[in-house]
Amino acid sequence: QVRLVESGGGLVQAGGSLKLSCEASGRTFISYAAGWFRQAPGKERQFVAAIGWSGTTDSADSVKGRFTISRDNAKNTVYLQMNSLKPEDTAVYYCAGSRFGATLSRDEERYDFWGQGTQVTVSS
Repeated sequence: QVRLVESGGGLVQAGGSLKLSCEASGRTFISYAAGWFRQAPGKERQFVAAIGWSGTTDSADSVKGRFTISRDNAKNTVYLQMNSLKPEDTAVYYCAGSRFGATLSRDEERYDFWGQGTQVTVSS
């Protein structure tokens, strides 16, 4: 079983930056794909970005050019660098892991493990 713990959320002004981290424990995460999703109040959870075991990435159109997903397999950690933040980026951000390491999926049903979430609030 893989346990995921997110950190790095907080309050930031519009235009600012935050870097989220997702540390995996329980077993090596190197062969897993990972994704970031977010859920704003009253809205469904939505895909943000994903990274495969080899480092290939995918991201939602709404964050392209602003958010970057990366991973450090030696640290069993996945990151989400968020720049040029907007108030509409305010949400709880969740990290997820998929045993289908070569597949970048935007479907949350394809992910096997989830973190508890970290709050990101962007003020205008």
